[in-house]
Amino acid sequence: MGIEQKLGNMGVVTTTLEQAVNWARTNAMWPMLFGLACCAIEMMAAQASHYDMSRFGMELMRASPRQSDLMIVAGRVTRKMAPVLRRLYDQMPEPKWVIAMGDCASCGGVFNNYAIVQGVDEVVPVDVYVAGCPPRPEALIHGIITLHEKVRGEKFISKA
Repeated sequence: MGIEQKLGNMGVVTTTLEQAVNWARTNAMWPMLFGLACCAIEMMAAQASHYDMSRFGMELMRASPRQSDLMIVAGRVTRKMAPVLRRLYDQMPEPKWVIAMGDCASCGGVFNNYAIVQGVDEVVPVDVYVAGCPPRPEALIHGIITLHEKVRGEKFISKA
């Protein structure tokens, strides 16, 4: 006699704790505003009704790092802004993720000079890079879906 016969039509679902927690993390990510240049317009468009990032559990962009777990760096980061970016990243609670949106955030873009950081990964660890100058809202949404796939595959680690 199998388990289906004993339980009937109760619809039992089994999963692991890791899968349940990662599912909750992907469906309740709260992004932080960090729009620095023209990519920020495309980030705002992705949040608007036509693309609607709310369907991914991102109801609104947070202005406080203490209420965010996803930092979307949209635009070029100057050497003056880099310490501020790092401070905000350090204030975010664990677990936290970073998306580098646009060519300027990813590799400095066309600004190859002393004042622009040549990739935000010099300042904070980046999880997903979204290419384009500026990237379309669809590209940002694809980056978010890519991050969701990465988070769903994360394993718990013990900190001894």
